[in-house]
Amino acid sequence: MVKRHPRRHDEIMLIPFLDILCSLIGVLVLIIVVLVVAQTQKINGRTPEELQRAQEHLKLLKVQKENEQINEALKDKVAALEKLREQTAGKEQEFAKLRMLLDTSTTARERNKELSENMLKELDNLMVEVNGLAVQEPPLKKEIAALLAEIKKRKPPEVKGPAVVVQPGGSGVAKGTKLFFVDASAGKLTVFWNENTRTVVSAVADVIATDAAFNAFLKGVLAVPQSKIIFLLREDGMGAFNLGAGWAQATYGYKPEQIGRLPIPGRGEIDLKMFSEFLGSLPPPPEAKPATPAPAAPKATPAPPKT
Repeated sequence: MVKRHPRRHDEIMLIPFLDILCSLIGVLVLIIVVLVVAQTQKINGRTPEELQRAQEHLKLLKVQKENEQINEALKDKVAALEKLREQTAGKEQEFAKLRMLLDTSTTARERNKELSENMLKELDNLMVEVNGLAVQEPPLKKEIAALLAEIKKRKPPEVKGPAVVVQPGGSGVAKGTKLFFVDASAGKLTVFWNENTRTVVSAVADVIATDAAFNAFLKGVLAVPQSKIIFLLREDGMGAFNLGAGWAQATYGYKPEQIGRLPIPGRGEIDLKMFSEFLGSLPPPPEAKPATPAPAAPKATPAPPKT
């Protein structure tokens, strides 16, 4: 009798699936490594100026937070002082009333001897309380003065931006024209006698009308042939421009084409090197107080090249 051979079952090979899975895991690991390296080197895309401004911003935020805490403590101290004064005033009124009662006739005090003794005791107690409140007031005033001094000391310094290079615009400047500049910002006009000498004038109607330096500047520019005044208009200097230009036209007869305005972005110092060919110059009068521009900020050290 023939013996049957057992059937063969087809086997499923899992090796190709495992290869695909390992390759996928390797790709994911590579992507994660690239993302981590890119994140750690993100700072290399920023300039040193941006990093410095970010650090200054963080410092200002810290100072502002500390000032807010000091202000809260100051408010509490002021409220305590006001409460102390109110209590002192009430005790003084009670003291006056008791004093008036004690000033009655001798007969009334004899009839109310016991009442008078009680009133004297209350009067003594009130005097002790008044003295105690008076002793507490000087320390509170001292703490308030210390907090005010701390706030004044922690006032953050004014942060100025980089120098603003004024660039010519429009249809250009005719040959032989002399340009004189006035920086118009919030509450003030800065007169440029030349590239370096400047005078600050308060942008108030009464001051502009009587300021000897500003009026001498307008007269001097008007005497220069082919002269023109350019107002460098900051974002908050429209009011100052209207006062200065209006006074020049109404008082000295400047024509509209002799007065121009040029919007200036930022808060930095003005740099007029682009106008050196056309820049006019006037000697400042003795009464003009020169305001020397702030020195330029040092250049940042360039970052080392990537290896």
